[in-house]
Amino acid sequence: MTAPAQPAVPDLLYSQDEEDLRSAVRALLADRAAAPAVIAATESGTPYDPQLWASLAGGIGAAGLLVPEELGGQGASHREAAVVLEELGRSVAPAPYLTSSVVATETLLALCGEEGPAAALLRELASGARTAVLAVPFATPPAGPVAALGPSAKTVRGVADAQAADVLLVPTAEGLYAVEASDPGVTVEPLVPLDLTRPLAAVTLNGTAGTPLGDAGASAAAVRRGLLAGAGLLASEQLGLAEWCLTETVRYTRERHQFNRPVGSFQALKHRMAQLWLEIVSARAAARNAADALATGSSDAPLAVAVAQAYCSGVAVHAAEECVQLHGGIGMTWEHPAHLYLKRAKADSLAYGTAGSHRRAVAELAELPAP
Repeated sequence: MTAPAQPAVPDLLYSQDEEDLRSAVRALLADRAAAPAVIAATESGTPYDPQLWASLAGGIGAAGLLVPEELGGQGASHREAAVVLEELGRSVAPAPYLTSSVVATETLLALCGEEGPAAALLRELASGARTAVLAVPFATPPAGPVAALGPSAKTVRGVADAQAADVLLVPTAEGLYAVEASDPGVTVEPLVPLDLTRPLAAVTLNGTAGTPLGDAGASAAAVRRGLLAGAGLLASEQLGLAEWCLTETVRYTRERHQFNRPVGSFQALKHRMAQLWLEIVSARAAARNAADALATGSSDAPLAVAVAQAYCSGVAVHAAEECVQLHGGIGMTWEHPAHLYLKRAKADSLAYGTAGSHRRAVAELAELPAP
């Protein structure tokens, strides 16, 4: 009698190639997206840095990590893309990597062969020459209903990075369409977001003629695939954000003195930072498990993604809150970057589904009765 096949054990460790990629991305972000530069960019109202994107997407090749080599990409996996997002989370750099190089790219991968409009657009995204976003609200969960535009609904609100996109991937009742953002019938109206490093917009289409990419059934599955990858790798961004908050807080409490002692030596603060460290270790395991499940095409990927989002979003918010509080007065100022991390953490906690929606998904996928 043949023994049943054992499930693959997820690999949560980082390979040397992944660490090399991390070093390259971190060095680039330290040079072009240091805290003063990001704060200045958000205050200017134009947070995106085209030179940063050109270096990250084309120079390092990060935009094509998920794209096969035959389509002009790097032929890597979600594990490498997760490393890039960890570093982007550490710097809260305004870059459309998650929305374009992960969500839009994964959506197109589900619809393309070696030729056709989806393949052609993928080649442009992989080179970093163009960006695309999926025209759905940023809060749309992988398993939730997707707003489809049509004659009675021509506007979708809360689209992340729409202002930086060259192409909009628009779900309709007939299927998915690629619409040029420069089309005269396209209006992208900036909204006032909580997170100034990832702007939101309302996208209105009026009399536009897009390029069809797939029929209704295939497009719906493709959008789900894109949103699932986005939710899974968002956990890595949240992990990087939380790690920066803890590292910066430990550094500050070592340097800040009170009663002739570092405030970090006070027992109450040590306990709070130790608790946060434990949460971040668990968040790293959850985020890496989600990235590995997506990379290997595991049948448990939806469960791994739901677990990661259910846990990591809360950890990121807690880390950012502790960062602001333990920095004392300086943490409340506009000049210190702590507020950027708190706003990004809060905004990310709603992106691609709330923690509550992902807990419900865990209950359904694991066949556990919900309370």
